[in-house]
Amino acid sequence: MRRMLMIIRLTAALSATLSAAVDTVYVHSSSMHKDIPVLIVSPMESRDSLAVVFLLHGYGGGYTDWQKHVNLQPYADQYAALLVCPDATANSWYLDSPEQSDSRYETFTAVELPAFVLHRYPVRKDKKYWAITGLSMGGHGALYLGIRHPERFGQMAAMSGGVDLTWSTKKWEIAQKLGAYETYPQRWHKNSILNMVGQINRDGRPILIDCGVDDIFIDINRSLHQRLLEAGIAHDYCERPGGHSWRYWVRVLPYHLMFFNEHISATKPGHTRLH
Repeated sequence: MRRMLMIIRLTAALSATLSAAVDTVYVHSSSMHKDIPVLIVSPMESRDSLAVVFLLHGYGGGYTDWQKHVNLQPYADQYAALLVCPDATANSWYLDSPEQSDSRYETFTAVELPAFVLHRYPVRKDKKYWAITGLSMGGHGALYLGIRHPERFGQMAAMSGGVDLTWSTKKWEIAQKLGAYETYPQRWHKNSILNMVGQINRDGRPILIDCGVDDIFIDINRSLHQRLLEAGIAHDYCERPGGHSWRYWVRVLPYHLMFFNEHISATKPGHTRLH
């Protein structure tokens, strides 16, 4: 009986240790005066100087979406990276809304959350070790934040990104964030990735655009690819079989992480790391 109790206690302790690598934290946003939940996945093995990858969810989703659909732990372990999944359940499109003062998710995701991560976790400070990607609304968000905050994100990518907000001026609550298109068309155009190509620093930052051939956003992603080519901005562009679905996003996540890793030298021979 005593031996059995010891086994139970050891098992419970081991489970607690393992679960600590996937954690939900609440990060206070001074700009929105509220706490925002964030899923943090860290390597099981204690390591110093981690790289950081932000994974953004899509419209109607939340901070637990990625972990619900794919086990992120092996990726954190493989690449010695901190995986950060912030919440934007207000369908913010990762913008600072001029219409809603409590929807400032650009400031939160690109400024307040990185400050928290830098203070709380053993991560690299240099921007080349920070990458951001996301799906659909989060694909737009990843490119939007990457373009507007080059001082923080050294690499950026998008999966099935809604890169032109005017694709539909009636859906997805964008009008609640930017105001009606008929009244504020300039806001819609100014905040669409398609029209932000000229803002991208020509500093050689790695950029990946990824979209399924059957995706609803394939045409606007092709347009973005063409504009980047015309502007002479180096980037990787990939079309694969698939549509606008979790099946596609789970399948391509490893490619995004490999893409980020490719642009950061491994520190040990034979050991793949993002830093």
